[in-house]
Amino acid sequence: MQKEKVIVICGPTASGKTALSIELAKKIDGEVVSCDSMQIYKDMDIGTAKPTKEEMQGIKHYLIDFVSPDERYSVADYKKDAKKAIKEILEKGKTPIVVGGTGLYIDSLIYEIEYQDIKFDETYRKALEEQAEKNGLDMLYEKAKKIDPKAIEKISRNDKKRILRILEIYHATGKNKTEQEKESRKKEVEYDYKVYALDWDREKLYERINKRVDIMIEQGLVEEVRKIYKKYEKFPTAMQGLGYKEVVEYIEGNTTKEEMIEKIKQETRRYAKRQLTWFRKNKQTIWLNAQDTIQNNIQVILEG
Repeated sequence: MQKEKVIVICGPTASGKTALSIELAKKIDGEVVSCDSMQIYKDMDIGTAKPTKEEMQGIKHYLIDFVSPDERYSVADYKKDAKKAIKEILEKGKTPIVVGGTGLYIDSLIYEIEYQDIKFDETYRKALEEQAEKNGLDMLYEKAKKIDPKAIEKISRNDKKRILRILEIYHATGKNKTEQEKESRKKEVEYDYKVYALDWDREKLYERINKRVDIMIEQGLVEEVRKIYKKYEKFPTAMQGLGYKEVVEYIEGNTTKEEMIEKIKQETRRYAKRQLTWFRKNKQTIWLNAQDTIQNNIQVILEG
């Protein structure tokens, strides 16, 4: 039996995924399933570059703005919710377009990876947080590297959330993340995923990133973070996200505004580089020239 088609548009941050996906959705009667681990959070709009109602142009978007920043949301949760959204779109006779830059979320769908719903040990998490605070993140990074050298290749030394995740998975299951993923790829993929990624000249992409950060600051990113900081008693894990943790450092008086802005730009450029590396390892990815027109790239997708 022929599998139903699902289009995936991925690529680094600030590469133009939103604009392309909305024009494509208008052309093919599609709806968008977001694939972004930060846009899921409520109250976090500016720093996650969440598409506005105007930008959406009437196209229905799923999995945006629905999780409280102080809640835990796993890859297993994402896969379940994304599959439900895809099914709903197909039942309407429309085309699902999965859009985003979170490689782990995309892989969970296109490779049908089954992530165990792991019960996390809050005491162990607290102990790790205290170790990071006392001895710095480097020590935990090295520990995670010994446990899972393959997974750590894709993680930056200051990505606290993902470093702790590697340690927590091993602590909870006795197996590392890479081993679990290998075992879980045995299930047949449900849909015919057509994966496209936007490819930019590195320097031009970095210019776009720098400009986007300046716009976020103008739009009120610092005020957005202050509100979240006040609203949630338990400091949200989501605030460890890129662009948020740097503002928290500034709010707490540990850095100047100029240093904060430069740090966000630098970390975002590094993140984009890691995203490109991640998507290049997916052999089925068809690369689109991001400097070409949206209409030309839509034509490539329609011919695919």
